[in-house]
Amino acid sequence: MQHALRFVDVVKTYGGKRALDGLTFDVPTGGITGFVGPNGAGKTTTFSVVSGFLTQDEGALEILGLPAFDPWKHRGRLGVLPQDAELSDRHTPLELLTHLARLQGMGGRDAAREASRVVDVVRLSERGSSRIASLSHGMRRRVAVASALLGSPELVLLDEPMAGLDPLQAKSLREALAELRGRQTLVVSSHNLDELERFCDHVVMIDQGRCLRQGPIGAVTGQQELVQWWLAGPPPLDALAAALPDHSFTFADGVLAQRAPSGADLDAASLVLMGALVSAGVAVRAVRRGKGLEHQFLEDAAR
Repeated sequence: MQHALRFVDVVKTYGGKRALDGLTFDVPTGGITGFVGPNGAGKTTTFSVVSGFLTQDEGALEILGLPAFDPWKHRGRLGVLPQDAELSDRHTPLELLTHLARLQGMGGRDAAREASRVVDVVRLSERGSSRIASLSHGMRRRVAVASALLGSPELVLLDEPMAGLDPLQAKSLREALAELRGRQTLVVSSHNLDELERFCDHVVMIDQGRCLRQGPIGAVTGQQELVQWWLAGPPPLDALAAALPDHSFTFADGVLAQRAPSGADLDAASLVLMGALVSAGVAVRAVRRGKGLEHQFLEDAAR
Protein backbone atom coordinates (compact mmCIF):
# COMPACT_ATOMS: atom_id res chain seq x y z
CA MET A 1 0.00 0.00 0.00
CA GLN A 2 1.67 3.19 -1.23
CA HIS A 3 -0.53 5.64 0.67
CA ALA A 4 -1.92 5.28 4.18
CA LEU A 5 -4.34 8.15 3.64
CA ARG A 6 -5.72 9.85 0.53
CA PHE A 7 -8.18 12.72 0.08
CA VAL A 8 -9.60 13.54 -3.35
CA ASP A 9 -11.71 16.72 -3.78
CA VAL A 10 -13.19 16.40 -0.29
CA VAL A 11 -15.77 19.04 0.72
CA LYS A 12 -17.22 19.62 4.18
CA THR A 13 -19.63 22.49 4.78
CA TYR A 14 -20.79 24.06 8.04
CA GLY A 15 -23.75 26.43 7.75
CA GLY A 16 -22.90 27.43 4.20
CA LYS A 17 -19.14 27.83 4.86
CA ARG A 18 -16.76 25.29 3.37
CA ALA A 19 -14.33 24.09 6.02
CA LEU A 20 -12.88 21.71 3.41
CA ASP A 21 -13.04 23.04 -0.13
CA GLY A 22 -11.98 20.32 -2.55
CA LEU A 23 -9.14 19.13 -0.30
CA THR A 24 -6.77 16.75 -2.09
CA PHE A 25 -3.60 15.23 -0.63
CA ASP A 26 -1.78 11.93 0.03
CA VAL A 27 0.04 10.60 3.09
CA PRO A 28 2.79 8.05 2.26
CA THR A 29 2.83 4.80 4.20
CA GLY A 30 5.42 4.32 6.92
CA GLY A 31 6.64 7.89 7.28
CA ILE A 32 5.96 10.92 9.45
CA THR A 33 3.88 13.59 7.75
CA GLY A 34 3.53 17.12 9.09
CA PHE A 35 0.04 18.59 8.66
CA VAL A 36 0.35 22.37 8.55
CA GLY A 37 -2.07 25.27 8.41
CA PRO A 38 -3.25 28.37 10.31
CA ASN A 39 -6.16 28.31 12.74
CA GLY A 40 -9.35 27.66 10.81
CA ALA A 41 -7.54 26.04 7.87
CA GLY A 42 -9.48 22.78 8.22
CA LYS A 43 -6.95 20.60 10.05
CA THR A 44 -9.29 19.50 12.86
CA THR A 45 -12.12 18.93 10.38
CA THR A 46 -9.79 16.76 8.31
CA PHE A 47 -8.84 14.66 11.33
CA SER A 48 -12.52 14.37 12.29
CA VAL A 49 -13.46 13.10 8.82
CA VAL A 50 -10.63 10.54 8.87
CA SER A 51 -11.61 9.24 12.32
CA GLY A 52 -15.34 9.00 11.52
CA PHE A 53 -16.62 11.83 13.74
CA LEU A 54 -17.72 13.68 10.60
CA THR A 55 -18.75 12.59 7.10
CA GLN A 56 -17.67 14.59 4.07
CA ASP A 57 -20.33 16.17 1.84
CA GLU A 58 -18.47 15.56 -1.41
CA GLY A 59 -15.33 13.87 -2.65
CA ALA A 60 -13.64 10.62 -1.70
CA LEU A 61 -11.09 9.46 0.82
CA GLU A 62 -9.13 6.28 1.35
CA ILE A 63 -7.93 5.17 4.77
CA LEU A 64 -5.47 2.26 4.85
CA GLY A 65 -6.79 1.03 1.53
CA LEU A 66 -10.47 1.25 2.51
CA PRO A 67 -13.04 3.87 1.45
CA ALA A 68 -13.93 6.07 4.43
CA PHE A 69 -13.82 5.17 8.11
CA ASP A 70 -15.42 1.90 9.20
CA PRO A 71 -15.47 1.27 12.99
CA TRP A 72 -15.20 -2.49 12.51
CA LYS A 73 -12.74 -2.69 9.64
CA HIS A 74 -10.49 0.04 11.08
CA ARG A 75 -10.71 -1.22 14.66
CA GLY A 76 -7.19 -1.23 16.08
CA ARG A 77 -5.72 0.15 12.84
CA LEU A 78 -6.26 3.87 13.51
CA GLY A 79 -5.10 5.86 16.56
CA VAL A 80 -6.14 9.47 17.20
CA LEU A 81 -5.00 12.18 19.61
CA PRO A 82 -7.44 15.14 19.66
CA GLN A 83 -5.93 18.55 20.36
CA ASP A 84 -7.80 19.04 23.64
CA ALA A 85 -7.83 15.46 24.94
CA GLU A 86 -8.82 15.33 28.63
CA LEU A 87 -7.65 12.58 30.97
CA SER A 88 -9.30 11.15 34.06
CA ASP A 89 -7.02 12.43 36.83
CA ARG A 90 -8.25 9.91 39.42
CA HIS A 91 -6.18 7.13 37.88
CA THR A 92 -2.54 6.49 37.13
CA PRO A 93 -1.27 6.43 33.52
CA LEU A 94 -0.88 2.66 33.69
CA GLU A 95 -4.42 2.18 35.03
CA LEU A 96 -5.95 4.44 32.40
CA LEU A 97 -4.01 2.96 29.50
CA THR A 98 -4.70 -0.60 30.64
CA HIS A 99 -8.42 0.23 30.71
CA LEU A 100 -8.25 1.72 27.20
CA ALA A 101 -6.35 -1.32 25.93
CA ARG A 102 -9.02 -3.61 27.34
CA LEU A 103 -11.67 -1.55 25.54
CA GLN A 104 -9.77 -2.42 22.35
CA GLY A 105 -10.36 -6.09 23.15
CA MET A 106 -7.11 -7.07 24.84
CA GLY A 107 -7.09 -9.47 27.76
CA GLY A 108 -6.01 -8.28 31.19
CA ARG A 109 -2.36 -9.33 31.03
CA ASP A 110 -1.90 -8.22 27.43
CA ALA A 111 -3.53 -4.87 28.21
CA ALA A 112 -1.20 -4.30 31.17
CA ARG A 113 1.85 -5.17 29.06
CA GLU A 114 0.70 -2.84 26.29
CA ALA A 115 0.12 -0.01 28.76
CA SER A 116 3.66 -0.45 30.08
CA ARG A 117 5.04 -0.48 26.53
CA VAL A 118 3.44 2.79 25.41
CA VAL A 119 4.31 4.53 28.69
CA ASP A 120 7.90 3.57 27.97
CA VAL A 121 7.61 4.79 24.36
CA VAL A 122 6.68 8.31 25.53
CA ARG A 123 9.49 8.25 28.14
CA LEU A 124 7.20 8.32 31.19
CA SER A 125 7.90 4.97 32.86
CA GLU A 126 9.09 6.59 36.08
CA ARG A 127 5.66 8.22 36.56
CA GLY A 128 3.50 5.39 35.27
CA SER A 129 2.14 4.65 38.75
CA SER A 130 1.62 8.29 39.81
CA ARG A 131 -1.86 9.78 39.89
CA ILE A 132 -2.54 11.73 36.71
CA ALA A 133 -3.68 14.62 38.94
CA SER A 134 -0.09 14.91 40.18
CA LEU A 135 1.45 15.12 36.70
CA SER A 136 2.51 18.31 34.95
CA HIS A 137 0.71 19.45 31.80
CA GLY A 138 3.55 18.13 29.65
CA MET A 139 3.44 14.73 31.32
CA ARG A 140 -0.32 14.53 30.85
CA ARG A 141 0.18 15.33 27.19
CA ARG A 142 2.59 12.43 26.88
CA VAL A 143 0.02 10.11 28.48
CA ALA A 144 -2.50 11.30 25.88
CA VAL A 145 -0.01 10.56 23.08
CA ALA A 146 0.53 7.10 24.57
CA SER A 147 -3.22 6.45 24.37
CA ALA A 148 -3.12 7.01 20.59
CA LEU A 149 -0.26 4.51 20.26
CA LEU A 150 -2.00 1.64 22.08
CA GLY A 151 -2.04 -1.50 19.98
CA SER A 152 0.49 -0.11 17.46
CA PRO A 153 -2.15 1.18 14.99
CA GLU A 154 -0.99 1.41 11.39
CA LEU A 155 -2.09 5.06 11.08
CA VAL A 156 -1.84 7.58 13.95
CA LEU A 157 -3.22 11.13 13.86
CA LEU A 158 -1.63 13.44 16.44
CA ASP A 159 -3.07 16.94 16.88
CA GLU A 160 -0.51 19.22 18.59
CA PRO A 161 1.23 16.38 20.48
CA MET A 162 4.01 18.68 21.74
CA ALA A 163 1.69 21.45 22.98
CA GLY A 164 2.73 22.57 26.45
CA LEU A 165 5.92 20.50 26.55
CA ASP A 166 9.14 22.18 27.64
CA PRO A 167 12.12 21.95 25.23
CA LEU A 168 13.55 18.83 26.88
CA GLN A 169 10.18 17.04 26.89
CA ALA A 170 9.50 18.05 23.28
CA LYS A 171 12.90 16.75 22.16
CA SER A 172 12.34 13.48 24.00
CA LEU A 173 8.90 12.97 22.44
CA ARG A 174 10.18 13.87 18.95
CA GLU A 175 12.86 11.21 19.31
CA ALA A 176 10.30 8.68 20.55
CA LEU A 177 7.98 9.34 17.61
CA ALA A 178 10.87 9.23 15.14
CA GLU A 179 11.65 5.70 16.32
CA LEU A 180 8.23 4.61 15.00
CA ARG A 181 9.20 5.57 11.44
CA GLY A 182 8.82 2.60 9.11
CA ARG A 183 6.63 0.68 11.55
CA GLN A 184 3.65 3.05 11.72
CA THR A 185 2.41 6.02 9.70
CA LEU A 186 2.16 9.23 11.73
CA VAL A 187 0.34 12.43 10.75
CA VAL A 188 1.34 15.26 13.09
CA SER A 189 -0.50 18.58 13.16
CA SER A 190 1.42 21.45 14.75
CA HIS A 191 1.88 25.21 14.54
CA ASN A 192 5.56 24.78 15.38
CA LEU A 193 6.97 24.40 11.87
CA ASP A 194 10.61 24.35 12.97
CA GLU A 195 9.74 21.38 15.16
CA LEU A 196 8.02 19.54 12.31
CA GLU A 197 10.93 20.22 10.00
CA ARG A 198 13.25 18.46 12.46
CA PHE A 199 11.59 15.05 12.32
CA CYS A 200 8.99 14.83 9.53
CA ASP A 201 9.68 13.20 6.16
CA HIS A 202 6.71 14.66 4.31
CA VAL A 203 4.48 17.71 4.69
CA VAL A 204 0.97 18.72 3.67
CA MET A 205 0.20 22.46 3.83
CA ILE A 206 -3.44 23.56 3.83
CA ASP A 207 -5.31 26.85 4.08
CA GLN A 208 -9.02 27.65 3.75
CA GLY A 209 -9.75 23.97 3.27
CA ARG A 210 -7.43 23.54 0.28
CA CYS A 211 -4.01 22.00 -0.15
CA LEU A 212 -1.37 24.68 -0.80
CA ARG A 213 1.56 22.33 -1.24
CA GLN A 214 2.64 18.78 -0.39
CA GLY A 215 5.69 16.61 -0.77
CA PRO A 216 8.92 15.50 0.91
CA ILE A 217 10.29 18.09 3.34
CA GLY A 218 13.48 18.53 1.31
CA ALA A 219 11.57 19.17 -1.92
CA VAL A 220 9.07 21.55 -0.34
CA THR A 221 11.76 23.66 1.33
CA GLY A 222 14.12 23.61 -1.68
CA GLN A 223 16.99 21.86 0.11
CA GLN A 224 18.34 20.43 -3.17
CA GLU A 225 18.42 23.73 -5.04
CA LEU A 226 18.89 26.61 -2.59
CA VAL A 227 21.67 27.34 -0.10
CA GLN A 228 21.70 30.48 2.03
CA TRP A 229 25.02 31.81 3.35
CA TRP A 230 25.08 34.45 6.10
CA LEU A 231 28.31 36.41 5.52
CA ALA A 232 30.34 39.00 7.43
CA GLY A 233 30.78 41.08 4.28
CA PRO A 234 29.99 41.26 0.55
CA PRO A 235 31.05 38.18 -1.43
CA PRO A 236 33.09 38.17 -4.68
CA LEU A 237 30.11 37.52 -6.96
CA ASP A 238 32.20 37.52 -10.17
CA ALA A 239 34.59 34.95 -8.73
CA LEU A 240 31.69 32.77 -7.55
CA ALA A 241 30.03 32.90 -10.98
CA ALA A 242 33.32 31.92 -12.62
CA ALA A 243 33.94 29.07 -10.19
CA LEU A 244 30.35 27.72 -10.37
CA PRO A 245 29.00 28.85 -13.78
CA ASP A 246 25.88 26.69 -13.59
CA HIS A 247 24.81 28.28 -10.29
CA SER A 248 23.22 31.69 -9.77
CA PHE A 249 23.99 34.05 -6.89
CA THR A 250 22.32 37.05 -5.28
CA PHE A 251 23.38 38.98 -2.19
CA ALA A 252 21.15 41.11 0.04
CA ASP A 253 21.01 42.02 3.74
CA GLY A 254 24.10 39.99 4.50
CA VAL A 255 22.74 36.77 2.94
CA LEU A 256 24.17 35.13 -0.17
CA ALA A 257 21.53 33.03 -1.95
CA GLN A 258 23.01 30.24 -4.06
CA ARG A 259 20.67 28.51 -6.51
CA ALA A 260 21.87 25.27 -8.03
CA PRO A 261 20.76 23.47 -11.21
CA SER A 262 18.77 20.26 -10.89
CA GLY A 263 20.92 17.33 -9.82
CA ALA A 264 23.87 19.46 -8.70
CA ASP A 265 26.25 18.10 -6.05
CA LEU A 266 25.78 20.77 -3.39
CA ASP A 267 28.40 19.25 -1.09
CA ALA A 268 31.07 19.57 -3.79
CA ALA A 269 29.83 23.05 -4.72
CA SER A 270 30.05 24.18 -1.10
CA LEU A 271 33.77 23.37 -1.02
CA VAL A 272 34.33 25.46 -4.15
CA LEU A 273 32.26 28.33 -2.79
CA MET A 274 34.00 28.25 0.59
CA GLY A 275 37.37 28.39 -1.17
CA ALA A 276 36.33 31.51 -3.07
CA LEU A 277 35.05 33.17 0.11
CA VAL A 278 38.22 32.33 2.04
CA SER A 279 40.38 33.71 -0.78
CA ALA A 280 38.36 36.95 -0.64
CA GLY A 281 38.64 37.12 3.15
CA VAL A 282 34.87 36.87 3.69
CA ALA A 283 33.84 35.07 6.89
CA VAL A 284 30.84 32.72 6.96
CA ARG A 285 28.52 33.19 9.94
CA ALA A 286 25.86 30.57 9.14
CA VAL A 287 24.68 28.29 6.34
CA ARG A 288 21.26 26.79 5.65
CA ARG A 289 19.95 24.61 2.87
CA GLY A 290 16.49 25.54 1.64
CA LYS A 291 14.09 28.20 2.83
CA GLY A 292 12.85 26.54 5.97
CA LEU A 293 9.35 25.15 6.33
CA GLU A 294 7.95 28.24 8.04
CA HIS A 295 9.30 30.57 5.35
CA GLN A 296 7.84 28.41 2.57
CA PHE A 297 4.45 28.21 4.25
CA LEU A 298 4.27 31.98 4.76
CA GLU A 299 5.14 32.52 1.10
CA ASP A 300 2.43 30.11 -0.07
CA ALA A 301 -0.22 31.48 2.32
CA ALA A 302 0.42 35.06 1.12
CA ARG A 303 -0.34 34.23 -2.51
